[in-house]
Amino acid sequence: MKYRFLVLAGVVGFSLASLPGQTKKNWSVPRTPDGKPDLQGVWTNATLTPLERPTAAAGKATLTDTEAAAWEKKSIEDVTKYDGKSENPFADAAGSGGTGGYNALFVDRGTELARVDGEKRTSLVVDPPDGKVPPITPEARARNAAMMRGMGRFDSVKDRPLGERCLLSFGSSSGPPMLPVMYNNNYQIVQTPDNIVILVEMVHDARIIRMNATHAPPTVRQWLGDSIGRWEGDTLVVDTTNFTDQTRFRGASKDLHVIERFTRVAQNSILYRVTLDDSTTFSKPWTIEYPFLATKGPIYEYACHEGNYAMTDILGGARKSDREKEKK
Repeated sequence: MKYRFLVLAGVVGFSLASLPGQTKKNWSVPRTPDGKPDLQGVWTNATLTPLERPTAAAGKATLTDTEAAAWEKKSIEDVTKYDGKSENPFADAAGSGGTGGYNALFVDRGTELARVDGEKRTSLVVDPPDGKVPPITPEARARNAAMMRGMGRFDSVKDRPLGERCLLSFGSSSGPPMLPVMYNNNYQIVQTPDNIVILVEMVHDARIIRMNATHAPPTVRQWLGDSIGRWEGDTLVVDTTNFTDQTRFRGASKDLHVIERFTRVAQNSILYRVTLDDSTTFSKPWTIEYPFLATKGPIYEYACHEGNYAMTDILGGARKSDREKEKK
């Protein structure tokens, strides 16, 4: 269930503060019985590092520990300073007070910026070097505008966004790519020679990666795409295609191509690097990179649609509005 992080916030905070994600001297990669790097366990990618580099950090891909500490302190204060003084402190901190969003109790973004190669990162995007997602194409802008117009429909459950329907999480925590979101940034990896499963706490998705396989035909489309894996040395490479035309990560088309790399770099850290390519959407491919850190389990149940009263209320409100229009 999604309220678990009130207890786990301290656990995740401890993990982020104490696990730098660097290989220690005399440490060796743990391996499964078939000799492959063992990626199994429960991991979190919660981080204060934003996807794109803020203007205030322009030209600065990394920070010193002193600079990072000031950033982290301010990031946490921006949310918590409203707590107890506002009905919706998280929305107030985001500049959207009064919109009915989550308050600070529900926020678990960790306590630190992402640390890679010993340095704190100012953005998850590492390529382009400016830390920004490349501009989208005119085709994508037109497609996204049409999608936004479609979100104004309330005639059917199928008209509503995937996250609102509990089919996929908002913000792509399930991926690919698996991005950190506002809370529930926890994953469990289960590994066999033939398949690797990533259980996602947010909206209880389960990604199944078929090892040494071939992609399904282009006519077969899936919410999370079709993921096939292979080992390149000690790095797990996951190639994903065959998305649906409804997934639309950052406005991408069904032809989005995602290549993920998972490398166990320490006992308590997996370095995650992912490149996204969709020529109909982005002006060029782009890459993000950050660590997954070990955290205590288990993965808890996420009851989303079971308590999704909002869907009934949204459609019921639309029907009421229809009746009122008919009376005029």
